[in-house]
Amino acid sequence: MERRYMITGGGTSGHINPALAIAALLQEDAEANGDTCKIIFTGRKSGLEGELIPKAGYEFKDVEALPMPSKPSPKMVKSYAALQRGKKQCISLIEEFKPECVISTGGYVSGPLLSAAKKLHVPIMIHEANAFPGRANKFLSRGAALVMTGFPGQEEIFSKAARVVYTGNPVRNMMFGRTKEESRKELGFDPDQKLVFTMGGSLGSATLTNFIFETAKKPEYKDVHFFISVGKHNSVEITPEILAIPNLEIKEYIDRPDLYMSAADCSILRAGAVTCAEITATGACAIMVPYPFAAHDHQTYNANSLASKGAGIVVSDDDVKAGKLEPVLKSLLNDPARQEEIRKASADLAIKDTGKRITDAIKSALEE
Repeated sequence: MERRYMITGGGTSGHINPALAIAALLQEDAEANGDTCKIIFTGRKSGLEGELIPKAGYEFKDVEALPMPSKPSPKMVKSYAALQRGKKQCISLIEEFKPECVISTGGYVSGPLLSAAKKLHVPIMIHEANAFPGRANKFLSRGAALVMTGFPGQEEIFSKAARVVYTGNPVRNMMFGRTKEESRKELGFDPDQKLVFTMGGSLGSATLTNFIFETAKKPEYKDVHFFISVGKHNSVEITPEILAIPNLEIKEYIDRPDLYMSAADCSILRAGAVTCAEITATGACAIMVPYPFAAHDHQTYNANSLASKGAGIVVSDDDVKAGKLEPVLKSLLNDPARQEEIRKASADLAIKDTGKRITDAIKSALEE
């Protein structure tokens, strides 16, 4: 049997990576059951999805879409017109491809495909990664066959959907079950070395990078090893003076953040949905600094969802700039018992069967 799905979502890696993860899960599940699986993605060729999705080997269709302004403005007319043109394109794609369902991970690029699916009565399934849902997912979930959530307690928000299932956010299986000792050994760090890991997301964070550069050179931290992933678009100048700091290690990008999050005494991170899932999967002791310009401040909701259960500490971006992060970090580095409390609370929140939850929820919704 050939399974057919159309998937949409884009604009940021926070929408694209879960979409790619779901596609891989559907393919793996089909193969395990002796089926074949064909998937088509839709989005904007000019967007990040237009680069990452074909690179991952999937068929990609460029569909018209523009962001919808949150307040009435002349741009709304252009956005609506683009939505209608994109919807028409997607109606043709659906009629030709005949998918069992369409799946969205959010972003304005999802509007045309979901609108077309509604018109043609094709089941709609949505994965909302964040603790505070995006506008597109919230609006288009009305009448959806299924909404899968990355954080618990969203049944009321998506009350107009036929079914809401808490699946968690998909992360790579290799992230689970690591110990601090194993990760340190793999990375070549001494078991007793105090280690701070910092990552500001794929694009980097000037706030976090500046904090680490300033902190690492202070004499009182000479015995602490700072490791930072500054991101591919790092906006902070890395001077010879910074490169000369002996206890500071700088990388542009790392493929296995889970190793460092597991190995570190403390990780200082943003609070995107996928990062939060990685924090719990690795049982990291994390200080989360939500990106202040995320839509609807959703990273603060993500971070608070973990911190409210003891699985991390939240410090605002403004507070970092005001010098309030350093005393929090210093206190944590000098309190191994507190580190372990946070690690345990974090690991207790991990969902190890997210992949199965997602594929089971999709198959179950299709059977109804």
